Amino acid sequence: MRKPEPNALFDLRATHNSHRFHLPVTMDLCVGMSDRRFLFGGVGLAAAIDAMQRTSGRPVIWATAHYLSFARPGSTVDLDVWIPVAGNQTSQAQVLEHIEDSKIISVVAALGARDSAITDQWVPMPQVAPPGDCPVARNWRAGDDGLQSRFEVRLAHGRYPDGTVNEGRSQDGRVAFWIRSTEGLLADPLLLAVVADYISLAIGNAIGAFAGGNSLDNTIRYARVEPSEWVLCDIRIESVHHGVVHGAMHLFDEGGLLMATASQSLILRHYDSPAEVAARRAAIAP
Repeated sequence: MRKPEPNALFDLRATHNSHRFHLPVTMDLCVGMSDRRFLFGGVGLAAAIDAMQRTSGRPVIWATAHYLSFARPGSTVDLDVWIPVAGNQTSQAQVLEHIEDSKIISVVAALGARDSAITDQWVPMPQVAPPGDCPVARNWRAGDDGLQSRFEVRLAHGRYPDGTVNEGRSQDGRVAFWIRSTEGLLADPLLLAVVADYISLAIGNAIGAFAGGNSLDNTIRYARVEPSEWVLCDIRIESVHHGVVHGAMHLFDEGGLLMATASQSLILRHYDSPAEVAARRAAIAP
């Protein structure tokens, strides 16, 4: 068995078919409570982007994932790539991620680039303290062996789901935090696709409750990406209606460069409090 490359975010394996890849679902790619772990959607999106870039030989412009089902630790996801259109400078591509006949994630994307002297942005980074001046934040639902253990988070604005009492509706629906890889990985399109799927972390802050969401989709659009150690994720929960949450994220480097934007819709989920979870576990303990 081939070992993953050093410092790789995930081990996407090529096959004899240039349009098919395999992704082993290891615990460090998963999220969820310890007894219900599953492949993080952002990892699935990033793996699809990696597969499309490797197949087309072009950089990603934007990508959208539709989350269909779950992949559990120990399984292997197959990624099949189609490129319906390959123009002179851009390609339109699709990926289906599946385990045998079970469809897990469907991704569509555009890839390519054109030479241009113009590079600019009109979305400013919010005025927040630098990472070293922000407190460390840990998600109380994350374990020590899951994906979130591979990142360091420092809270810059709003409330993070750290398990403390979370009462009162947020006035602006925003959470901003700095995030970096604890393995020394720098920002690139794949790492940004993973952290762009963290919009759900701002739901509890917005509505003032122990809450999150199950992702229905995620779209990421890339601007200028630089190899930054820290990434600022500025999340805004835009609305909640009929049990569905809509949110958006801007991703900046440490100097204020806008590297990507993301948007997502999620099914609203209310969680038991940490005390209720602990009491339930104690009740069923032998």
